[in-house]
Amino acid sequence: MTENVVHLHKTPDLPDPAAPVTTLTVVPDAPPARPVPLWVRSGRALKTAATHDRTRTTVRAVARHGLYTFNGGRIVARRTWDARTPARYERMQRAAEAAGNCELAEEWEERGQRFREARHRRRMDLLHAPIEVAKGAAVGTGMGIGALVALGIVMAIDNGDIKDVITPLAATIEFIGTLIRIVQIVWPYAVVLGPLFALLALWAVGSKQQAAPQWALPANVRSGEGEPITPSIVVKALRDLGVPALRNAIKEMGDAGASMLGPITIAGCGVEVDVTLPSGVATNEVQNKRRKLAENLTRHEHEVFITIPTAARTVRLWVADSGALDEPIGPSPLVTDETMTADYKKGRAPWGQDLRGDAAALSLYQRHLLITGLSNQGKTVALRSLALWLSLDKSVQFLMGDLKGVGDWAMFDGLATTLIQGPTDEHVIQVTEMVEGAVDEMNRRIQAPPGTVFPPLIVLVDEAQVAFMCPAKDEDKRPYGGAKANSRYFMAVRKIHNQGRAVNVLMWQGTQDPTNENLPKLVREGAHTRASLALGTESQARMALGDKAVDGGAAPNLLRPGLDQGTLVLASSGIDIPAGQSSITVRTHYIDDEAAEAITDRAKALRDGVTTLHAIERGQDRDPLADIASVVGDAARVRTKDVLARLAMLNEGAYGEWSFTDLKRVLDDAGPDIAYKSDGVMVVHRDRLTRALANRDADGSASAG
Repeated sequence: MTENVVHLHKTPDLPDPAAPVTTLTVVPDAPPARPVPLWVRSGRALKTAATHDRTRTTVRAVARHGLYTFNGGRIVARRTWDARTPARYERMQRAAEAAGNCELAEEWEERGQRFREARHRRRMDLLHAPIEVAKGAAVGTGMGIGALVALGIVMAIDNGDIKDVITPLAATIEFIGTLIRIVQIVWPYAVVLGPLFALLALWAVGSKQQAAPQWALPANVRSGEGEPITPSIVVKALRDLGVPALRNAIKEMGDAGASMLGPITIAGCGVEVDVTLPSGVATNEVQNKRRKLAENLTRHEHEVFITIPTAARTVRLWVADSGALDEPIGPSPLVTDETMTADYKKGRAPWGQDLRGDAAALSLYQRHLLITGLSNQGKTVALRSLALWLSLDKSVQFLMGDLKGVGDWAMFDGLATTLIQGPTDEHVIQVTEMVEGAVDEMNRRIQAPPGTVFPPLIVLVDEAQVAFMCPAKDEDKRPYGGAKANSRYFMAVRKIHNQGRAVNVLMWQGTQDPTNENLPKLVREGAHTRASLALGTESQARMALGDKAVDGGAAPNLLRPGLDQGTLVLASSGIDIPAGQSSITVRTHYIDDEAAEAITDRAKALRDGVTTLHAIERGQDRDPLADIASVVGDAARVRTKDVLARLAMLNEGAYGEWSFTDLKRVLDDAGPDIAYKSDGVMVVHRDRLTRALANRDADGSASAG
């Protein structure tokens, strides 16, 4: 018999020694979370509901419309009070007294007295009004009844019925009864709807005046971006400017603070208004608060300009439309009008637009020029655009030095008699000698017979601060840079400033980040036209434009570097500046390199041809015939007078003392009829000169062989 064995204890399986061991960590149970009290949960819910955007919007809307109605009632009450009392005249009188205008104050006092007298007569008339009204009512009633009875008699005679005598009177009585019944029906509704319509009218008044706190207004109104400029906004902005005397004076004026303001007129992309300040408030107190004033007017600082007109205690505010100054202006007429020409004496260069949006055109006739500003603000382009316009006058000659040397002026190769480009000390030396050559030309012109007319000679140096800061010295230990009496560049510029204007030798300079070291005082004050792009400090603005312009409101230091590129502040008699102002802000046209080359190509087509020198040659071993050929260039004929002038600029030491006799001697030795008279003027013939030079070189080669 088979026995069944039952194992009461199961033998556990032994673990595999090769299997990985898993370690179990026993985590004790976390304590149960404490329930959040009801008052905490209720508080959180209330806070969330109270701070929700929808709740804020609802509360703001309820407060706004309620205050519109309440303040609308105040406005209507104030208007009613002004209409029934002399309060308006008294406010105007106080405003005139606060402004120091005694004559206007007396006028308002007289008008107030006339109002009181008229009001007194009306009140006296009211004493007799009840008797007059009773008499009028009795007479009117009797006449009315008589007219109705007469009409009834006519009807009775016509119809043959005596009853018709009272028919008109009965119809009138019935009509009056009908009106009474209508009033009885409508009156309960009028009692309810009348106040509602009155409240709606008050709400409309308050809504139109935005009579609510700033926090309760809609988001687009609270921001104020682009808000139109009105008298009340200007007065409020001045009141909140933080000038105690101004604030107190406006409070005394009441609502008549607008009496300080002249007409608000549209001026280009903004508006302009003159503000006559109350007695005790200086114009510079408002000028120094430009940023706060702009923010009070809901504008950025660069969108508000403050200038000082001729009227005493008056500031002129120009407020741009929001964002208008960030929009570019159109292209230059030099680019769009390919037929444009220039006239150095009578014309004006199209430079850009003023803040009014009008064309800003600058006269360059006999005016030395200085343009400065921080780096990369558009100084070179602004200076170059003037030279581009003037190049379209074929009588104008250019000597150019570009001490940056990156090709900004390369398009003038073939237009300028001399074009030096580069930032090194050697380039500064070359530019200095170029300016000194212009001084010699100026002296030659001064010594010419009275009445002699000379072509304009523009001596242009861009990045002139490099020349002033140059440490190089010549063989006599005289520095090229610096601002002392032995500085060659400084003294050459000063000489042109002193006497060049009279003989049409003009100095144009462009500098960067002005200081007393890189732009000496005597040099900057010698310029007739001074312009500045964005600068860092007010002291630099005074260096660039002078104290008079800055004290009159010019503030290139408040232009935004990088954002207001091409915008400059200009002080010059060569541009139309509003009466009473000492400067004008101009947004210049941008002319890129490609467009500039197209303009210079047109200018070159107007000329006979100019051979541009790229360096000032030094040394006494000269080849006069070759030098004459180089200055004649591509022109078919050149006047001997111009050849002598170009030779002097080429090398003053060799040709500065040359006369016509010296020139004729060299040309006669070279060949016959190179110099001859054409239309009564002695000229040099290019082809004959070239042929003589080629024959001479050929003979020299044969002799050497």
